[in-house]
Amino acid sequence: MKAPAEIIFEVTEAVEGGFDARALGYSIFTQGDDWADLKAMVKDAVACHFGDTGEVKVVRLHFVKDEAIAV
Repeated sequence: MKAPAEIIFEVTEAVEGGFDARALGYSIFTQGDDWADLKAMVKDAVACHFGDTGEVKVVRLHFVKDEAIAV
C-alpha cells in the first residue's frame, strides 16, 4: 500500500484521561497519556502501519471537543 503524503487524525479526550486518536480513512488508532505522549504514539502507529518508508510527510492532529451547554 502506497503511503499518502499527509494523514489527518481526529483526537478526542479519553474518558479515563489522556487522548484517543483515530486516522481518517485508515485503520490506525492509538492513545496517549498527554499531548507529547500522543504525538509520539501517533508517529509510531503511522510507521507501523505504512512501514518506515518516510513517505508520510505530515500528520495533522485535529482536536475535537464535544461539549453541551444549557441555554
